[in-house]
Amino acid sequence: MSNLAVGNAALVLRDEIIKGSLDVRDGMIAGIDAGSGTPPPAVDFEGDYLLPGFIEVHTDNLEKHLQPRPGVMWPSSAAAVLAHDVQIAGAGITTVFDAVAVGEYSAASARRQMIASTVETVGNPAVRAVLKADHLLHLRCELADPSVMDIYEPLADNPLVRLVSLMDHTPGQRQWADLSKWRQFNRDKKWSDKEFEETVERRRAEQEKHVGRHRKAVVALAREHGTVLASHDDTTPEHVEEAVADGIAISEFPTTLKAADHAREHSMKVVVGAPNIVRGGSHAGNVSAIELAKRGLLDGLSSDYVPSSLMQAVFLLSREEAIALPEAVATVSASPAGMVGLTDRGSIETGKRADFSRVRLVDGVPVVLGVWRQGRRVA
Repeated sequence: MSNLAVGNAALVLRDEIIKGSLDVRDGMIAGIDAGSGTPPPAVDFEGDYLLPGFIEVHTDNLEKHLQPRPGVMWPSSAAAVLAHDVQIAGAGITTVFDAVAVGEYSAASARRQMIASTVETVGNPAVRAVLKADHLLHLRCELADPSVMDIYEPLADNPLVRLVSLMDHTPGQRQWADLSKWRQFNRDKKWSDKEFEETVERRRAEQEKHVGRHRKAVVALAREHGTVLASHDDTTPEHVEEAVADGIAISEFPTTLKAADHAREHSMKVVVGAPNIVRGGSHAGNVSAIELAKRGLLDGLSSDYVPSSLMQAVFLLSREEAIALPEAVATVSASPAGMVGLTDRGSIETGKRADFSRVRLVDGVPVVLGVWRQGRRVA
């Protein structure tokens, strides 16, 4: 644990921004003072922003390092995790839920090969001792896959598994309601029209056979182990109501305004993708995240597949006047912390973990100049 003093910073608190200093003792925030002084040996932030460490609840970024190109598996999972960790910390993320795909329709799937090595490596004490961010696991359970329970059950009691999402990527509904978008997403498979139609029919048959019973089994097992549950790609009010009936409190990446609004009516937390904000819209043609923010329907952001998108999205939300900067920052810190039960972090507040970053705007682009976790500089 580290002791540290930071001065002359624009502290982004839960509801306001103040110019002041931060005192860190034993890895925790011991004091916050307003004022511009920087008494030695305090670190002078020169007026830069001091943001709470981001909490990323769903990122697929690790997969890019485990499989950097289609068909190419990196020979060392430890090297892949460590490379991923550098990107995560460099983006101002101090707590990350590495998303692991549980079920992918094919025993030969590269993702299926990644599961065991990912869980083993992230849990390895020697690896954890050198990680810059705090890594936890998010299991993305593909309910239509025949083998999802065979994969999930042995992992359910792993203490690093803190979040499970219920997914159904069957073409023709939820995220892939537009079949042309699903075909474009799978363009590398080079299906003929006949092969495409046969694949769609097979996936729909698997959905009909497996989703209902797998959903019940995953929910029951997650409840048994006290694991937080999220519903993925809610598209209709019926999807939301199904999640509410299962006691799920997080709607992750709702694809329509109607679904997001219905989730809010049922007190569910709405998480959307930061790339949606940075790109100005969804790559799959789903609802605009900025529109959800302006309507007060945004509770949390996930970087999904681009770690740096969290920092960019936070400042874009403020610049677009969708929400104020402290509220935007809360969507990547205090709010996700509350969703997943991490009560010791997520805000610049006395008694919380000293997880924070130093950020400067350069031509409107947020640049991360330093990152600290529990008072120790990690990036």
